[in-house]
Amino acid sequence: MKIWRRLREALPEWLSNKRAPTATKTEDDGDSHLALARESLNELLSDPRVPQEVRASLNADYEQVQSMLDKLEHGHIHIAVFGRVSVGKSALVNALLGEQRFATSPLHGETSTVQRGQWQEFHDGNVYLIDTPGINEVDGEARELLAREVASRADLVLFVVDGDMTQVELDALQTLTGLRRPLLVVLNKIDRYNSDERASLLSALQGHGTSLLQPENLVCASAQPAPQRVIMVDEDGQETESQRQTPPDVADLKARLWQVLEQEGKTLAALNASLFAGELSDQVAQRVLIARRTLGDRVIRTWCVAKGVAVALNPVPVADLVAAAVVDVSMIVHLSRTYGLPLTRSEAGGLVKTIGAQMLVLMGTVWAVNLVSSALKLGTGGLSAIVTGGAQGAVAYYSTYVVGRAAERYLANGRSWGDAGPKLAVREILDSLDRESIIDQAKADIRARLKTG
Repeated sequence: MKIWRRLREALPEWLSNKRAPTATKTEDDGDSHLALARESLNELLSDPRVPQEVRASLNADYEQVQSMLDKLEHGHIHIAVFGRVSVGKSALVNALLGEQRFATSPLHGETSTVQRGQWQEFHDGNVYLIDTPGINEVDGEARELLAREVASRADLVLFVVDGDMTQVELDALQTLTGLRRPLLVVLNKIDRYNSDERASLLSALQGHGTSLLQPENLVCASAQPAPQRVIMVDEDGQETESQRQTPPDVADLKARLWQVLEQEGKTLAALNASLFAGELSDQVAQRVLIARRTLGDRVIRTWCVAKGVAVALNPVPVADLVAAAVVDVSMIVHLSRTYGLPLTRSEAGGLVKTIGAQMLVLMGTVWAVNLVSSALKLGTGGLSAIVTGGAQGAVAYYSTYVVGRAAERYLANGRSWGDAGPKLAVREILDSLDRESIIDQAKADIRARLKTG
């Protein structure tokens, strides 16, 4: 599937660690990105080339594809709040939502499950804020994995810190950016720092993320400011001390979020869906290839045994070589169907000739044994078959095995030898095989077939 790659080429520049151009994106840009994403998802869901057993093994992923497709159809955007334990993620979500939706606590790791709230303030409420469990929590490996999974599926990530980054945070930041996750870094609890400390901290954070983060994507916030000390003096001069809760300060974060969502919201949603589709497409392709290799192995071994037995029993010497070619052609025809790239017998014959020519150069001694045995049969009227048949059959088995593996590589590569050509492909296959063990297996398979035959 190539559609999702087309979308990645249309990424906003700021997501590729480049400063965004001054020219603004048009509404048509976002719509075209969404159209590409829908096309990629629908293509993945309806691909008839995916075997049923592969589709079943990825059932949960296919359900996620459908969920993402529904999300695109309704215009929903998901923003995940991600970060270390106790940096104020839940408080930040509450401040953006304007209500105490999620529990906050000074205790270690209050959020244990993924939670989400609808951000009604933005347009028609199509934006959802997702609170995730904190990373780096004691005995919380499962929570950390869950948080990372949610963040990797979000359209936009708010990476929350409350000071200079720890190594764990830097590693997580690099992981997310490596996955092409669009993100903003939010320095929360900024009320704890004076102006000089704030400037120094922002400079340090920017320095850590020089290659990962643009200045406009580093935003300050104070989701749950510390209470202010208030001293009241009455008319008698008596002082009364109390505390006053300061309202959250997330204005800068809201402004940046609105800017991003209005300019790139549709593209972000399309990008996320397409990245997932691309990842799943690669998984599907790999599993399909594994399934085809399993079936291909059965096809190859079946024809190897058939050829080995036929050559071992055939008293007519020259016919050995003719039969060998016929068997190899038939095997490749069946292999091509297994790989969904059917070849005609003429095309399969051409492929056998190509592979055989390289084998003749690279493993002439094996072919020599085959030819000598055939000549011996000719000289004795076929009586030597009893002596040479088993050995010749094993050699025939082995040669067909090599032909099958070479043809399999050609088919798996989309009916192409690639830049290296057939000689290198055959050489690599020969180098990877244990000739003696295959010959021994061939003899055992032939004996077993003759006993049951």
